[in-house]
Amino acid sequence: QGQLVESGGGLVQPGESLRLECAASGFTSDHYAIGWFRQAPGQEREREAFMCINSRDEITHYQSSVMGRFTVSRDNSKNTVYLQMNNLKPEDTAVYYCAYRGRLECDSIYFLFTHWGQGAQVTVSS
Repeated sequence: QGQLVESGGGLVQPGESLRLECAASGFTSDHYAIGWFRQAPGQEREREAFMCINSRDEITHYQSSVMGRFTVSRDNSKNTVYLQMNNLKPEDTAVYYCAYRGRLECDSIYFLFTHWGQGAQVTVSS
């Protein structure tokens, strides 16, 4: 049974950086995609991913608000996907979720992802 475990959240000031980690275990497919979603305070989790990376390291951006500030990468030897967030803004405050899809094609739609991390709190405040 596959599992995703997230780490790296925290409290930072505007303009600072933070890196989230999404460690995968128990998955058997060589072809997969990892999407990143977020849930702002008082809101439901967004139904569309803002970014996705697949097992070929192909990256797809779905939200312009994070382009140029957030990057995603993958370390296959550690079965870990990283979300590097730079120049963080207060509006980036949210719980961040990584999600797994056992297909190579990235997609933004939440119901196409079958396994979810537990979420990592990111708070951006001065």
